[in-house]
Amino acid sequence: MHIKTFKGNDVQAALAKVKAELGDDAIILNTKTVRTGSGKGCEITAAIDPRAESAGRKTPLMPARNAGGIMPQVDENPADWAYEWRAIKDQLMALVKPQLNMDELSPRQRVAIKYLEREEVDMQVLLRVFLDLKADPDRPILPVLEAVAPCYGFESKKWLQKYHIFAGPHGVGKTLTLIRLALREKQARPKARICVVAADQGQGKGRLVLRHYADLSGLAFREAGSAEEMRELIKESPKFDMIFVDLPGLSGAATLGEHLAELGLDDSRDMAAHLVLAPYFSASQYAQIATRYTCPILQSLIWTKLDEACSFGALLNMARMTELPVSALSFGPGLKNSIAPAQSDMLWRLIFKHTLPGHQAEQAA
Repeated sequence: MHIKTFKGNDVQAALAKVKAELGDDAIILNTKTVRTGSGKGCEITAAIDPRAESAGRKTPLMPARNAGGIMPQVDENPADWAYEWRAIKDQLMALVKPQLNMDELSPRQRVAIKYLEREEVDMQVLLRVFLDLKADPDRPILPVLEAVAPCYGFESKKWLQKYHIFAGPHGVGKTLTLIRLALREKQARPKARICVVAADQGQGKGRLVLRHYADLSGLAFREAGSAEEMRELIKESPKFDMIFVDLPGLSGAATLGEHLAELGLDDSRDMAAHLVLAPYFSASQYAQIATRYTCPILQSLIWTKLDEACSFGALLNMARMTELPVSALSFGPGLKNSIAPAQSDMLWRLIFKHTLPGHQAEQAA
């Protein structure tokens, strides 16, 4: 099977290149939006089996003719189509995997890919890494992986927005993550005016925990679980340098974008939402989370409970699905020295050596 990546200014331009070189029998394996010097573009990974041509196959599995061939278009139940599309892609990836010739890579590159496979990194990430390495057998693997999962550490000098909204499924540790980052900022800038906000409408214990640590640490505390309360908070916001909002987990079929709009937090000019996750959900759960939480305000991933995980491939898989950087890594039960702004070397030591960021600091000392 012949596999190649094509780039264009948009989907139609990339598809035209696929059709021109591989013909109508090309199988579309992956499409994604990429950043270029002139803005955003489209990158398509396509494949063709030479045996299909020799056998005179007339109908391709997925013809590379127009944008409609990439994603089925239907209005009735998009959730069902999304599920079916993931199943189709999984089947295509299963067909492609035996065709990857690992002998085309250097020994070190082969070892790295085998390790990523053991870490349960999904086939789309492995294929992307394989193609990038195949183009240059002497290329180190870390720069390739950094393109898949970039890091942009959570610090006020980098993240300049006033509002930081912490969202994610129930039980992943959003409240403790918020407190840890708020205390870290307070320690770095003792004069900073920081407010922590409980937006759970009294549904959980998070507001009690937030209030407790706010009282102990000199942080302002507010409750704003309704649109009216959030409007009052926004009026009061000039008093504060940073505002950390603790959202409850989504219920039913709600999306993060819908929930933020209900609260009046859909103005992205001075707001950044962070998706807080633990690394032990199933692949289908991560796919559903990515669908429900992705919105314009969502700008980073924060990983928690790293000390409870047995593999870390999910960090790469979710970075691919959301195209978001990792901003913080959290571990351990306490509040002190249990969270760190994400850095590339920190992330790769975690994935390849299972070394937690706290242990890295101890080793460096």
